[in-house]
Amino acid sequence: MANDSMAFMERLKQQGGGDFLRSLVESVLADLMECEVTNQIGADLHERNGERQAYRNGYRDRILHSRLGTLELQVPKLRSGTYFPSFLEPRRLAEQALAAVVQEAWINGVSTRKVDELVQAMGMTGISKSQVSE
Repeated sequence: MANDSMAFMERLKQQGGGDFLRSLVESVLADLMECEVTNQIGADLHERNGERQAYRNGYRDRILHSRLGTLELQVPKLRSGTYFPSFLEPRRLAEQALAAVVQEAWINGVSTRKVDELVQAMGMTGISKSQVSE
């Protein structure tokens, strides 16, 4: 436990700069995902035991939009079975419909300001110019 907290403190010292809080949240979420995967498969990273249920198979990129900005996460993959972080929500149909409306408006030449007004009229908090472009 002490070694884990020391490693965490060293990472905090290395992550200075303007995006400190975002880096901190990314680091905490990465640690949380590693703990969840370890509990799910029954073995730590590179650990060999008879109770292991699956093996790790790299990572996949996942973007999480938050109040701190866009967080870039590395979600662990498994060779057999699946893992989905508990703090993320799968893409919902309402989100997909909203994305389709924004895409259609952008393709038809509606300005980003009017797209933002459209999103707010639909009851959402708004959308930035860069999110419309994405």
